[in-house]
Amino acid sequence: MNGKKLNIGLFGFGTVGRGLYDVLKRIGSKNVEIKRVCVRDLTKDRGVDVEFTDKADDIFNDPTINFIVELIDDADAAYDIVKRALKMELPVVSGNKKMLAHHIEELIELQARYNVALLYDASACGSIPVIRNLEEYYDNDLLTSVKGILNGSSNFILSKIFNEKMSYADALKLAQDLGFAESNPTLDIDGWDSLFKLIIITIHAFGLYVPPQDIFTFGISNMNDDDIRFANEKERRFKLVAHVEKIDNKLIMSVMPQLISRNKYIYSVEDEFNGVVIKGLFYDKQFMFGRGAGAYPTGSAVLSDITACLYDYKYEYKKRNDSQLPRYTTDHSFRVYYRYLDYADLDLIKFESVSENYISDDFKYVVGKVSLRELHKVQDELRRRNVFIAAYPND
Repeated sequence: MNGKKLNIGLFGFGTVGRGLYDVLKRIGSKNVEIKRVCVRDLTKDRGVDVEFTDKADDIFNDPTINFIVELIDDADAAYDIVKRALKMELPVVSGNKKMLAHHIEELIELQARYNVALLYDASACGSIPVIRNLEEYYDNDLLTSVKGILNGSSNFILSKIFNEKMSYADALKLAQDLGFAESNPTLDIDGWDSLFKLIIITIHAFGLYVPPQDIFTFGISNMNDDDIRFANEKERRFKLVAHVEKIDNKLIMSVMPQLISRNKYIYSVEDEFNGVVIKGLFYDKQFMFGRGAGAYPTGSAVLSDITACLYDYKYEYKKRNDSQLPRYTTDHSFRVYYRYLDYADLDLIKFESVSENYISDDFKYVVGKVSLRELHKVQDELRRRNVFIAAYPND
């Protein structure tokens, strides 16, 4: 595709789609142009000089369009668009992390079969080029873990709570008013958005695909003032952390709140920013930090993927060919803080050992060791009850 002009068929003109349009206009790119945009609602005035349609066929049947960019919310529709593009041998950039987390293995096969690129760096951490870095620079044998704050909305809420003493409800409302959180914020605050990004990151870090339903996921929506007070007393902060780690060629993964101490890099990641810590055997820790959400950071990340295709760049997924791929397991124990309401809640969790136990009329908690396997078994029930759980690292 080198030397060619990219005529883009764009699906979706929400925050990121509009951000991409504005970024392209600002830099005045000569070899990248948005030719046509497919949207759900043609009656909406968007105030831009672009040809709009509400039919996917208008884009796919246009012989002048040689590149597809998919930036829509609907994961099923995104899957259909990306699959159709690859089968037509049209390179495609996608921002839909839910779709990728569920279908990435099939899409990797389609890329190979039709010899065409699917890029999605913007799907994982907005402006942070974490996927391309893991793909290009980090050897599977040397890499030991990737962990971080992958969701800007939940991090914004937690920042307001711990820095400005806001209540959880007020912080969530502010995040919604500023456009950092959706009117239905479940995807962000319950950890699903972070989970989808973690799955994509793990494919590029360790070569292994683990489906969403196999990974323990718990968010911050059950957190209350008692939990916040506990964190402050211990001079820590809650952060919603996605974590993949290789231990003896076994892979453990989770998304959950963690009580982070002041000496950790991600303790200081504030507001809508993301932070990723990459750890290796011989280079210790490396830290990537940047805006994880918003029109221009994510729009510019999409443009970075688009221009990479100008130079025929593809993900090679080399780590997937490793003869010694790590094996996914939930057989891993670690320390947690668990706040509960009554003894039925306490019985939900089989603690291997307990180091702290507090009971009063209106606040009960346990600090102890528990296995990921046990937590994964009861994760749906934990979400339904008035309880809160967080990893509580020793350091």
